[in-house]
Amino acid sequence: MGTPDRRCGIWFDRLDHWQEELRALRALLLDGPVDEAFKWRGPVYRAHGGNIAILWGFKAHCALGFFKGVLLDDPEALLVAPGPNSRSARMICFTDLAEVEAREDAVRDYLARAVENQRTGRRVTFASDDLEMPEELSAALAADPDLNAAFEALTPGRQRGYVLQISGAKQSATRARRVEKWAPLILQGKGMHDR
Repeated sequence: MGTPDRRCGIWFDRLDHWQEELRALRALLLDGPVDEAFKWRGPVYRAHGGNIAILWGFKAHCALGFFKGVLLDDPEALLVAPGPNSRSARMICFTDLAEVEAREDAVRDYLARAVENQRTGRRVTFASDDLEMPEELSAALAADPDLNAAFEALTPGRQRGYVLQISGAKQSATRARRVEKWAPLILQGKGMHDR
């Protein structure tokens, strides 16, 4: 049985959408071999020194996300990528409590396999990144050795996040403003979503 985190309890109490569904998912997770932690302003479920799963509430659905979901066999075709640029994470979406209850066995199975993957050290192997570094970011890195060193020290996922965010702007001036906006976090060794 997993260990709950008091801060997560507060998070669940403050929910105004999907409270029943997310509480039911929490109970399923804590009944398994994971411990709860409060990270990234929400509940994360960990085992064997790594992040296994996370709970999310969106407008149209809530979801149980698996950090290395791409490694899971998906016989029931429940797993979907959280976004078009997701390379590792996969999630199961729920739109009501009955759906959570109906998928209880599948959730337990997917969780057990995700924990086993972490226990055995399975890792996601990423293909070479096909992203092109935005010109504005390249220029900023070339002009500032400290910024360049900090960017190079970031994890590949954090680097990818910045490249996607900055290159997503259509105009050069907007890309330059984004570089300026994110430079302080890069210098701190943080990703866009780190606190």
